[in-house]
This record gives sequence, C-alpha cells and structure tokens, in this order.
Amino acid sequence: MVQLGGLSMSVPGVFLVLELLLFLQVVAPVQSSARQQWPVPYRRFDRRPDVDPYCEALFPFCPTGDRDGRVPVMRDGDLISVYRLQTPVWEFKYGDLLGKLHIMHDAVGFSSAESGANFTMEWYELFQLGNCTFPHLRTQQLAPFWCNQGAACFFDGIDDAHWSQNGTLEKIGEITGSQFNDMARWVQDDNETGIYYETWTVRSDPGPNATVWFESYDCSQFVHRTYRKLSELGARLHSRSQTNYTKIYLYSGEPVFLGNDSAIFGQPALRNLAEDIRKFYHAFRPHQSFTDLAFSLLEAYKKVVLDHNFYLYYNFEYWHLPMKAPYVRITYEEVPLP
Repeated sequence: MVQLGGLSMSVPGVFLVLELLLFLQVVAPVQSSARQQWPVPYRRFDRRPDVDPYCEALFPFCPTGDRDGRVPVMRDGDLISVYRLQTPVWEFKYGDLLGKLHIMHDAVGFSSAESGANFTMEWYELFQLGNCTFPHLRTQQLAPFWCNQGAACFFDGIDDAHWSQNGTLEKIGEITGSQFNDMARWVQDDNETGIYYETWTVRSDPGPNATVWFESYDCSQFVHRTYRKLSELGARLHSRSQTNYTKIYLYSGEPVFLGNDSAIFGQPALRNLAEDIRKFYHAFRPHQSFTDLAFSLLEAYKKVVLDHNFYLYYNFEYWHLPMKAPYVRITYEEVPLP
C-alpha cells in the first residue's frame, strides 16, 4: 500500500491514477479550448459502415423489410393514419414478463386510406441489445471490439395482436401522403447518418434539475424524433393515454474524457488504463455460464457500486464515470407528444 495525501492506495491503483494524470496533461489543452457541452452531442456520420463479419445477430435484423431500407411512395392526396405502437421487449419469447418491469419497445405504424395497406416502422439494434451495450474482448487485439449498430426497419403490415395484447396500439393522428413522403426522406437520411445504438442515459442525479451528461439513442428516441418531424411537417398528434417510455439511467459525477482506441490502447504509457478498461468489461462479457455469471454480477457490483467506477463508450470514445447513488435505475416516464 502507498500513502497519498492521507489516502491508502494499492500500487496498481497509484499507477492508474498517475497514468490518468499524465493522459489528462496531454488531453486537457484540447478539451479546455472550448467549454465541454453537456449532454455530449451524438456524433453523426457521412454514411453507414459495412458490417464486420465477426458480428452476428441471434435473430436476423428486419427479416421482412426492404433490404435497401426503401419506403414506398404514397400519393400526395392520400390520407395516412399514424399509430403509436409499444410492446414489452422480447414479448414474442417472454410474453409480458419484461412489461411488468416496464422494459418496452416502441415503434410507429401507418395505414393508407387509399390502398388499405398497413406499415410498421421501428429502429433497433442490428446485433441485439447486449452487443450494443457491452463489447467483446478478443485475444488478438487489446482494444475491446464493439458490435454496435442500430438502424430503421420499415415493413408491410401491423401485427395487431403483438402490439396490443401486452402493450399499445393507438391511432394518434393523420397525415397526408405528401407529408408521409417528406417524412420517409428524413428517415432515410437519419438512418444513414445515425449509425450506432446507445443504451444509457447518464445524469448527475435523479432530481428534476439534474445535469444530463449523455443521452441515449435507442428505439424510443427514434420514435420521438419521428413524432417531432411529423409535427414540423404539420401533423397534429394526440393520445388518449399517458405516453410513457422506458429509460435506463446511470448516475455519476462529471465524466472524464479518456480518448479513442488509438489514444488509449495504442500508448504504452497508458497500458494500465487500457487493462483496467478490459477488466471492467470482462464482467459483462457475453455467453457466460451460470457460475461465471454469478461471479460476474458480484464483480460488476464491486466496480460500479463499491468502487464508483464505470467506463462509457460514446461516439467511439471512452469516458470515465465516477458513479454515485442510486447508480442505475430503469424508469417508465412520460414524454408528451409534440
């Protein structure tokens, strides 16, 4: 043990702190040139990258949708009904189990008065939620490997039973075919430039005046963006019930920027920091046995609750979150229609 200012720290802990200080000496001038913006803006890209062959989905993404993400063109004078859709996550496998915990999936439905055709539009993970929330640790590379993409899916039909049995299927407005076509062009641009899924919303505390450090980017956020766009196009949306959505929060003090893969995992001087990030994510690795999972849960509890430590990957960069109570919380809160 080593004494630092009256604090006892292990030798590896001292090295980690020194490395963080060394790294911040390099990064601080860049970060301080402009005041940090909170929440950190979600980064958009020029185009969607190709999928790495290593990443595999347990269930295929958008199996009945158009392979190129195309949306049918409506006649300008058509009248299109807009539906709010919500169902428990993995309802097809677990029924209402996750619904009882208010862990819900959201989508938007459309129905053409002219043709009678129905459509469903949603946005979700290409490789399931776990792969978008935590990385894989590969022996041949030091940096964690992320299978993290999310995308829009547009397909024919609305499965009435799927959405209404344990969730919500409610008409909330009408738009013209012209407004629908404008929305479709916006969806395709949004889908091409917003490429990755983000599970967590990170706040300073649960209170109403809390600082939001990072916003999530998930299925409900896509629905909110779509509603706002429809409102901008002139749609009037109204729900007879309270419009609640699932949010998964982390609570922390002010985050510390660490850098991207090359800055952290390509610098020998930051080897201990790189290894600490890998050790953190080791507790959340996929495909664990029941015994390993039990130990991993204890390890995760120690890191997050006892050590107040969390590494967040956002905009393809790492941040350190100094965690604080209540640490993690799932809420089901109202987000009014625009």
